[in-house]
Amino acid sequence: MTTVTEDGLEGLRDALGLLKDREQVAERLLDSSAKHSFDPDKELDWDAPFEEGKWFWPPELVSLYGTPMWRRMSEEQRIALSQHEAAALASLGIWFELILMQLLVRHIYDKPATSAHVRYALTEIEDECRHSKMFARLISRGGTPYYPVSRAHLNLGRLFKTISTTPGSFTATLLGEEVLDWMQRLTFPDERVQTLIRGVTRIHVVEEARHVRYAREELRRQMVTAPRWSQEFTRVTSGEFARVFSVAFINPEVYTNVGLDRREAMAQVKASGHRRDVMQSGAKRLTDFLDDIGVLRGAGRRLWKSSGLLA
Repeated sequence: MTTVTEDGLEGLRDALGLLKDREQVAERLLDSSAKHSFDPDKELDWDAPFEEGKWFWPPELVSLYGTPMWRRMSEEQRIALSQHEAAALASLGIWFELILMQLLVRHIYDKPATSAHVRYALTEIEDECRHSKMFARLISRGGTPYYPVSRAHLNLGRLFKTISTTPGSFTATLLGEEVLDWMQRLTFPDERVQTLIRGVTRIHVVEEARHVRYAREELRRQMVTAPRWSQEFTRVTSGEFARVFSVAFINPEVYTNVGLDRREAMAQVKASGHRRDVMQSGAKRLTDFLDDIGVLRGAGRRLWKSSGLLA
């Protein structure tokens, strides 16, 4: 793939076709944001009681689903685990969105503040602020603990957001957004799931669709215009981030907090073919895209495979 400067983009294409004009993409996303943005504090009924017998996450997406341990659990314990895993995913979402907001600020730091591209980045940061507050309120409303990532992952995140290149930043953005988005698209129409959870995931899906579009179009541009060393650095760092993400996806404390043996639960999740299929299905749309634009090559591809997100 040819490396070019930003000034030579007109008519340039990658494996997916012509690169789209950055300003036109941003203008459309700004228009969509004006029409389809939500205030979760006003949009959702936070005071309504939880519904008896309803799940907090679709059972098929709960990590232990289909394992021998799952078959031994009572329905009440399964639902409790779904609630704690929903809280753990909301906690992970907050961590990830804090990183993303910092990466977006870095991305636009030296770009024209009046451009639609920068204005949309600022709009996305507004969205992510609301999402983080929404996830925090959901955790508090459910009465579960907040589940922070491990100290090691916290420090890796701090390092990543400091040294990441622009294409690396957008690849990590898509990883954090698209796997959860796939799960949330299964959650918000599922009538087995609590109304509040469905409302939270609906808002997140609608607004994240714009974020994914912005990140995909910018990453395509970056993988054409970035120097070769940056492209290769993106391949390796994205693979390592995939490994971190797959480990951090569910906090093992959730098992302890619903009365399960944590070590046994983690072993059964690791051995679960169903869980492996869920994670690979959630990542497939993304990994197909990354493969098309040249991210999944060499050592980076091997790291993605070791993460369990790529078959």
